[in-house]
Amino acid sequence: MKPGSLLLVFISFAAIIGYSAMAAGQPDTASTEQAILPADAAAAALIAGLEFTRVEIDSMLEELEYNLEGYLKLRDLPLENTVPPAILFDPVPVGFTPPSVREGVRPSPAERNVVPERFEDLAFYSVRELAELVRTRKVTSIRLTELFLDRLKRHGSALECVITITEELALEQARRADGEIAAGHYRGPLHGIPYGAKDLLAVNGYPTTWGAEPYRTQTINADAAVVRRLAEAGAVLVAKLTLGALAWGDVWYGGTTRNPWNTEQGSSGSSAGSAAATAAGLVPFAIGTETWGSIVSPSTRCGVTGLRPTFGRVSRAGAMALSWTMDKIGPICRTAEDCAIVFDAIHGADPGDATTVDRPYGFDHDIDFSALRIGYTKDLFESDYPFQENDQAALAVIRELGADLIPVTLPELPVGALSFVLNVEAAAAFDELTRSGRDDLMVRQIKNAWPNVFRASRLIPAVEYVQANRIRWLLVQAMERLFTDIDCYIAPSFGGNNLLCTNLTGHPCVVVPTGFDAEGGPTSISIIGRLYDEGLILGIADAYQGATEWDEMHPPLFSR
Repeated sequence: MKPGSLLLVFISFAAIIGYSAMAAGQPDTASTEQAILPADAAAAALIAGLEFTRVEIDSMLEELEYNLEGYLKLRDLPLENTVPPAILFDPVPVGFTPPSVREGVRPSPAERNVVPERFEDLAFYSVRELAELVRTRKVTSIRLTELFLDRLKRHGSALECVITITEELALEQARRADGEIAAGHYRGPLHGIPYGAKDLLAVNGYPTTWGAEPYRTQTINADAAVVRRLAEAGAVLVAKLTLGALAWGDVWYGGTTRNPWNTEQGSSGSSAGSAAATAAGLVPFAIGTETWGSIVSPSTRCGVTGLRPTFGRVSRAGAMALSWTMDKIGPICRTAEDCAIVFDAIHGADPGDATTVDRPYGFDHDIDFSALRIGYTKDLFESDYPFQENDQAALAVIRELGADLIPVTLPELPVGALSFVLNVEAAAAFDELTRSGRDDLMVRQIKNAWPNVFRASRLIPAVEYVQANRIRWLLVQAMERLFTDIDCYIAPSFGGNNLLCTNLTGHPCVVVPTGFDAEGGPTSISIIGRLYDEGLILGIADAYQGATEWDEMHPPLFSR
């Protein structure tokens, strides 16, 4: 088809859905006064991969015009990003039995429980180690908070990883923590520990920019549920960190978030600032989100440990919605044990997010590998891809720890073809942005960026979206069959369709550093668990990190 003909098809389809295809940056111009022509219906059918006879088209014109009138009426009602659809995704397959879990977090003894001679060395202590120093009052929360505020101010601009330093709030929370601990009211291992939050999480009194120019001055007068839970645990919020605009990549309205190991390189995304700031010792831990790789990818690039929990484990109330059926919130830390500690504070049901559930959670520092059935995606590990050597070395360590690895193969379903589920939901979440033309304010205007994807997604038929979700249901059942003979499995972090598959099905994942590639960039593997079995995969990751040194390495540029 000639380019001009394709444009006519697009314009015809746009007329049917009431969207102006010609006036970029202008509001909708379609109205019910414009008759939908037979050629419009034929063109729309072409985009949907369908073909109707002229008689069939003539019969449907009245229905199409009636639908269009309805679309325009619906658009008269403004919808905030916080309004979810009345359709909820449940990752639980038919016949699912939740894993048996001994609740409670049983961490390791803190290896370093004395204040170092050089106080700034605390910037790279684990949450577990910092918690012991704060609990025993060898370090005050105020002093620790001032250390990280100083590092954020000194290094934040070099990494382009900070949007807002929440200094006033941080000092207030730190003073409160010190007072409570002195009075004998110790809340737990996050009490008095500073952290950063991805700037799609609302914090009362501070801007919530979503990393995008159209929302640069946006203020949401409430705290996101995860921010509230961390406050209840006594954690201290020191900064709101960068994300790729509207949670895509590492480019935001203020620049490109940098990889601490190589500042000529972006940190990947979209939890770009959360991973970069944690790796560089600007915060002990951070909160990120993932829809399709936004914790796994920047954690890999920056050489940190990230947990993507089971869908519905952590409340998304107060977080920017991108995909109601795929968004997940999780911690980015330096160690798996730290992820286990943070996750313990943030998981659980919340009335503000109807997808959340209460399920048991437990983490044990000591894992008996001989009692576990650990799978690995043999075909993916044996394929030709970068840092394969590091992955094989990681598998060898897991075997040395006592695991008998079982080959597994991911379900043979058209997983890649389901990716538009995310695009449709994202286009709906930012419908007004597209129709108003304010999407032109977004920094990235290339084909592979949200403005173009939002527009193209308006032309995805509703029937195909429903059909994709029916196939997604089959995928959920197929993944449950995969877990029949294993407790978890290990995969290359970007091997095959594993990343998309497990984001669609809602399975938890821990990503851990495994060394460095030929250019000195960090590499990783991913451990995927059964639904609601975060504790097991965190325990395996913790054992792996106990047997290796990769989590103890820090970017030289920011180590002093």
